[in-house]
Amino acid sequence: MAFRPLLSRTLGLTQTLTHSHSHSHTLTQLRGLQTFSLPDLSYDYGALEPAISGEIMQLHHQKHHQAYITNYNKALEQLQDAVAKGDSSSVVKLQSAIKFNGGGHINHSIFWKNLTPVSEGGGEPPHGSLGWAIDTHFGSMEALVQKISAEGAALQGSGWVWLGLDKESKKLVVDTTTNQDPLVTKGANLVPLLGIDVWEHAYYLQYKNVRPDYLKNIWKVINWKYASQVYEKECP
Repeated sequence: MAFRPLLSRTLGLTQTLTHSHSHSHTLTQLRGLQTFSLPDLSYDYGALEPAISGEIMQLHHQKHHQAYITNYNKALEQLQDAVAKGDSSSVVKLQSAIKFNGGGHINHSIFWKNLTPVSEGGGEPPHGSLGWAIDTHFGSMEALVQKISAEGAALQGSGWVWLGLDKESKKLVVDTTTNQDPLVTKGANLVPLLGIDVWEHAYYLQYKNVRPDYLKNIWKVINWKYASQVYEKECP
């Protein structure tokens, strides 16, 4: 009798991750199971240099992001099998793999859109409603950059630092998540506008263990146009 509510909670986690990734067009169907594939980038791997090297971008996208997708799809398939067999023990064990790998896919899919070459407007500060909101909530763009960079540098271990929108309060928030947890794990009303990967695989080949230098330079290729589009959609 306990299997049904347990299954509902597990499927709820999967649906939360899927809905968080609803902006992606990388969904496919395999034997009735929803699966995911690696999204294309809108720029070349070397287009973000010198802020982020082409070597890092290629490894990050083709190897790390692909690994999350592969393991996410595998966990979803195993979950489907476990549900079909009524294997509640396996359902429980799979929750962590679904959260970690599904979160890795969601976070990286956002991350690629948060970056753009300088020639395409990378680093240009936001204007319009998001620019006003930043000034209102943080005092200035410079203060926001300093806050995000400081919190990203201080995060112990691996994780992400975020600029998000609380849809209920209409306020901007800066927060961090550990490992591959998406921002939605900090609150169902939080929408990510900007996420910066502070796992070492995002910068080590270029910046070694000096994360603050990476966080200083990444602002040169931040795509504020994308962040503004998300903000205006969620907070018209």
